[in-house]
Amino acid sequence: MRHYALSIVVPVYRGAASIGELVDALAALDIAGGHEVILVNDGSPDNSAEVCRRLASRTDLPVTFLNLSRNFGEHNAVMAGLRQVRGDYVITMDDDLQNPITEVVKLFEHARAGAWDVVYTYYSQKKHAAWRNLGSRFANKVADVLLDKPRGLYLSSFRCMSAFVARSVTRYEGPFPYVDGLILQTTQHIDRIPVEHVARAKGQSNYTLRRLIRLWMNLFVNFSAMPLRISVIAGLISGFLGIVGFAAVLIEALLRAPPPGWASLMAGVFLLSGVQMVMLGIIGEYLGRLFLTANRKPQSIVREIVPPAAEQSAAMPAPSARTATSATSAASAKVR
Repeated sequence: MRHYALSIVVPVYRGAASIGELVDALAALDIAGGHEVILVNDGSPDNSAEVCRRLASRTDLPVTFLNLSRNFGEHNAVMAGLRQVRGDYVITMDDDLQNPITEVVKLFEHARAGAWDVVYTYYSQKKHAAWRNLGSRFANKVADVLLDKPRGLYLSSFRCMSAFVARSVTRYEGPFPYVDGLILQTTQHIDRIPVEHVARAKGQSNYTLRRLIRLWMNLFVNFSAMPLRISVIAGLISGFLGIVGFAAVLIEALLRAPPPGWASLMAGVFLLSGVQMVMLGIIGEYLGRLFLTANRKPQSIVREIVPPAAEQSAAMPAPSARTATSATSAASAKVR
């Protein structure tokens, strides 16, 4: 198996229109030590699988194609790709062409020159929709609290990590991976660099509000017990407010005429009921994920692996002299 200086993992979802152009641009890069590309089709409903399969047959760039059996999510697809890399460093990037290819070399050289475990990228101006930019900022603020994340670090999907970090991350086999959380559990030798971000030229963003919420839940629940601690604090505050309210009502009843109290009673019931439901929901989310993990819900299932074209031809056994002689004799006998 050949070794490379750089591996590039690209999760593909509805990327049939853009992935060919991306691979062509990556093939034109001049990386000392060579580079490879791993394409992971995450159950795309379009013909992305056929396009990726054709790209794996090219000989100017080693392209490995992984076809997942269904849609598992971006981070699950990235984890599947990381398990196939053979480079000293690994770059993960999207298939939407919003990261200029020149930034790939810049990111790789910065990580290698500084011997960084991980280098993240950040954008002076993002070309995503306003609601998605707002969601990304919210997720990063939450990560500042829940994860041991350096302040100011933007958790971008366009990142470079060493082979050591990639191996450590892929030890996680649970069904709810969050790659950035796994990275931050592995190392703090992390740097960041600014890169350019261009508008999406083809197709539409595959990130919906539902996908973002699912990603947030992986961040909230899988990599921190902070939500449980918050629910305990909320319960203590609600209990304290309940005691204060009870004392106020008791004093007013003793010193004055008993108040009607319907509005205050309903407000208190709604407040306490809401807090209790939130706490039960958080606990239920933890228990549900424990149940699915204990029942070995798969992180991903690879239906098909297509190796690079050069390795496909090398794996085919050459016909032996004996086989060739037998074939010639059979042909001669048929002619006679």
